[in-house]
Amino acid sequence: MRYNFTPEQIADPQMGPAAQAVRSCVHCGFCTATCPTYVELGDERDSPRGRIILMKDMLEKGGAPTDEQVYHIDRCLSCLNCKTACPSSVNYQRLVDQARIHIHEHYRRPFSDRLLRWTIAKVMTRPALVRIGLLLARLGAPLARLMPGRLGAMAKMGLIARPSGPEPMHFPRPAMVVQRIAIMPGCVQGALAPQIDAAVGRVLARRGIELVTLEGAGCCGALPHHMGREEDSRAWARKAIEAFERATFDGVLITATGCSAQLKDIAQQFAGDPVWEPRARKFAAAARDFLDLCTPMVATPPKALRVAYHPACSLQNSLKLNGLSEKLLEAAGFMVLPFQESHLCCGSAGTYSILQPELSGRLRRRKLGHIMAANPEVLASGNIGCLQHLAAASRAEVGSELPPILHIAELLDWAEGGGAAPWEKPRA
Repeated sequence: MRYNFTPEQIADPQMGPAAQAVRSCVHCGFCTATCPTYVELGDERDSPRGRIILMKDMLEKGGAPTDEQVYHIDRCLSCLNCKTACPSSVNYQRLVDQARIHIHEHYRRPFSDRLLRWTIAKVMTRPALVRIGLLLARLGAPLARLMPGRLGAMAKMGLIARPSGPEPMHFPRPAMVVQRIAIMPGCVQGALAPQIDAAVGRVLARRGIELVTLEGAGCCGALPHHMGREEDSRAWARKAIEAFERATFDGVLITATGCSAQLKDIAQQFAGDPVWEPRARKFAAAARDFLDLCTPMVATPPKALRVAYHPACSLQNSLKLNGLSEKLLEAAGFMVLPFQESHLCCGSAGTYSILQPELSGRLRRRKLGHIMAANPEVLASGNIGCLQHLAAASRAEVGSELPPILHIAELLDWAEGGGAAPWEKPRA
């Protein structure tokens, strides 16, 4: 595609890859069939091809974007499913990242929207504040189904939360330590579902991996990054890098695939920075997702359950760890069920389920419709955002009672002798 980016934009380490992405696009349209919002809405402006044109015009012109540009770019999930079908290898991720940064810096949103985005960036990235928010959400949970739009989306977090206290997590030490890995404490997952990291610790201990909390680190920076708040995101990235440099570990573990994708791509946030880019590259090289470390282990679960595994977009399209989860589950004695459109996004997409609740809900109904048609006894995933979003669906929305929805580590832990079935444990 022809473009009119300036030489300065093309030479910029951040904008240059976005300009190259525009140039690479040949408008073939193969991406449209893989784009969840286009499949659902049928609007060219809600397809990757249409959004590339909108983003190109916005970035070339500079200044304040139009309402139309912001509306359709905001509705992009950043699932990157379009990249799997693109014959020209368009780096859509770099383009949409720059578009979100430009919108944040140059577009005046309504006050309520600015307040919500500030809350996500400043509150949801801090576990102590997340715990307070979850307590409030649990109080409002009985009314969550009746609350409209974004308010209801946030209140539904209280429906599945098992909030933890502020005490640090302690992990079992293997009899023979093969690797010593630092685990990112994170933000939302540690407060919303602490049982996930506990299960991860037990599963990896059986494989000789000792986990130690990476003191001084916090949020991975994905939440502000999704909203174009790049300075906020970089601040969290610097904290993680500095925490890693202060200690000696064999790697850094991240137990949510969305966070893994963010941290494995951390060097791009500091592209062109002579001080931070090399440090970020070292951190990214040490970053490990749970699936990078968890080797298959033959087990006999108390019951050979039928499991529908939902592969998060971050797992498929960013980490490219397709198929590993299914192999782990099958080795552990579970029957993994195929279902239609397993490659399409469930609508969670980081902050998307809060900022775009109506469209996010439509994508969730579509996803759960296919999953429930497979008649699973358990639904599993590897990303806290997907787990929370899917579990927040109502019976009326799905048409039947949902099965237990669990992190893959919880299922593996149970199959390998980790105690009671995770869905039978009382909620905190």
